[in-house]
Amino acid sequence: MNGHKLITSVLVLALVLGFFSLVRAEPVVEVIKIDGIINPISSKFMVESIQKAQEREAECLVIQMDTPGGLMESMRAVTKEMLSAQVPVVVYVSPSGARAASAGVFITLAAHIAAMTPGTNIGAAHPVSLGSTQDTTGAKTMAEKITNDAAASIRSIANKRGRNAQWAEEAVRQSVSVTAQEALKLGVIDIVCEDLPGLLRALDGRKVKLPSGERVLHTKNAQIKRTGMNFRYRILDKISNPNIAYILLMLGIYGIFFELSNPGSIFPGVVGSIFLILAFFALQTLPINYAGLLLILLAIVLFILETQIPSYGMLTIGGVISMGLGSIMLINIQVPFLRISWGVIIPVVAVTAAFFLFAVGMGLHIQRRKPTTGAKGLMGEIGVALTRISPKGKVAIHGEIWKATTSQKIRKGEEIVVIGVSHLQLKVSRTEGSA
Repeated sequence: MNGHKLITSVLVLALVLGFFSLVRAEPVVEVIKIDGIINPISSKFMVESIQKAQEREAECLVIQMDTPGGLMESMRAVTKEMLSAQVPVVVYVSPSGARAASAGVFITLAAHIAAMTPGTNIGAAHPVSLGSTQDTTGAKTMAEKITNDAAASIRSIANKRGRNAQWAEEAVRQSVSVTAQEALKLGVIDIVCEDLPGLLRALDGRKVKLPSGERVLHTKNAQIKRTGMNFRYRILDKISNPNIAYILLMLGIYGIFFELSNPGSIFPGVVGSIFLILAFFALQTLPINYAGLLLILLAIVLFILETQIPSYGMLTIGGVISMGLGSIMLINIQVPFLRISWGVIIPVVAVTAAFFLFAVGMGLHIQRRKPTTGAKGLMGEIGVALTRISPKGKVAIHGEIWKATTSQKIRKGEEIVVIGVSHLQLKVSRTEGSA
């Protein structure tokens, strides 16, 4: 009897384990999307996605990518993680019209399997040097070092993944670029397919080499799990855009300026501080030229001094020039997608110049106006003699009664004009009409 119970228990346990093994056996393909510059934020998102896919024992991770390139250090962090990943990583350049340029070439070649959609292209991976663009011997030597290092790196990646190392080196040294079909013929990528379901069908049964050994992919009927950047990553990725970072910097500086100009306003200072912190975070993810940043800060100092020192616009002109030069120099790299757009720089500098010129113009206008208070404000005012003034008497001006003296004889009720002030006594004379 006890033997029958034991056999029944073993069968039940086997059925339960078999059921869970079947449920667990359903393959899961995780998919993330990278659309834009390869910066520290997108790089960190890709690295974390690879690690999570590995922890969840996903069948593979598909990175759907469309990028013009990005920063070398960010790219290296991704390729380093991909080359040592214990989960198959597939880079899929998609949709049609997308590209894998510059840093995107390195990431595509570092994948276990590289795929592209028809109508996409890959290449132009020549590294762009940061800093001065002057044609000096030192700059040339540094550019050659960077190019040689990038060429060796991409050749090593291509050899490890069994791809066309010669073309990869040409993409770095000569900036060659090819279409999806050409890349397939040259052995740069492994698959050309129209969409994600087609990619999963093409991946099914393929073998990939992992540090732990060879694995066969089972993706034909796999469950697709898409993972996007969370809210934090999306915000940080957006503000890492050079144009957004520049606008945040300007708004932050304006906020601090208005707070210093009107102490106690609080709101401009709080908002300006928040914008400045966000701007500094964004700028530390970009290749910043600190000379440009200092020129912008100098411009703000000059604007503040203009409100304190009557320079008749000279400080404002210097501030506008300093801000314009600083804005041009701020992002220290030659590639267009990492530079601040002229469409942003010109309006910001123009609005800033217009505002401060308006403020200076209003200040000069007020300085030239006739005073309305104090002793100077009484000069030229018209009043009426309340008593006979010869040489002393009393007059009424703006409803106020003043002691007055004159070198003329003025009768009671005559109009008078103030021609001088001495302590609390006015010097007056007849008006032309009275005379």
